[in-house]
Amino acid sequence: MSRPIPTGGPGSDLLERGRFSDGRTRFNVRASSVDAPESFQVYVEGNRADIVLIVSGLGTEHLHATWGEGWRSCQKAWKTWAEKAAFQVFYNGHHRGGPDAPGVVRVCNG
Repeated sequence: MSRPIPTGGPGSDLLERGRFSDGRTRFNVRASSVDAPESFQVYVEGNRADIVLIVSGLGTEHLHATWGEGWRSCQKAWKTWAEKAAFQVFYNGHHRGGPDAPGVVRVCNG
């Protein structure tokens, strides 16, 4: 599984958090809003209609994952990996493998 490339920069879509790949397919992670998003979605790069995963409840900490049609039947191990990779991209802008990999922590005091 490859290391994702962070997105961003001048003129970029502020809702886009980054992307990752499983070695076959590249996925983009998109927040529901710029400030205090309640959810994020993962979709196949180049096709926003092909939604892989929506994670909601970010503001309430009652997280709920909804898998897109065609992705629900994926193996549990792959879905667990994809959820973790998506969370890392959502919070850090990139996915770094391994449990001890360094990351960036964002804190909201408001």
